[in-house]
Amino acid sequence: MARKSKYEKQSNKLSTALWKPALYIRLSREDGDREESNSIASQRELLTEFVDTQTDMTAPRLYTDDGCTGTDFDRPDFRRMMHDLRAGIVNCVIVKDYCAIIGLNQKDLENQGILA
Repeated sequence: MARKSKYEKQSNKLSTALWKPALYIRLSREDGDREESNSIASQRELLTEFVDTQTDMTAPRLYTDDGCTGTDFDRPDFRRMMHDLRAGIVNCVIVKDYCAIIGLNQKDLENQGILA
């Protein structure tokens, strides 16, 4: 008879927890006169497809700041998302890349010595 791990019960608890994801999408420049930029649409599709493949996530809440700079946090949906995080409505944030939140691009990261 195989030994049972003393951690087995704990790992079962972790696997049943559900994440309540926030999908945060941002683009600083607008796409002409269209209502929504192509990049915003592609980010939404990519993130939604990712969440759909996960078994430990509830339906995501979407937060979109199209045409907002990432150099500050004065963005309507970013503020709404932070409020929802603090309230426990969502408990994780999923972005295509971290630049959606902090507004740094590859050149900024290279200048700071983070990327080569």
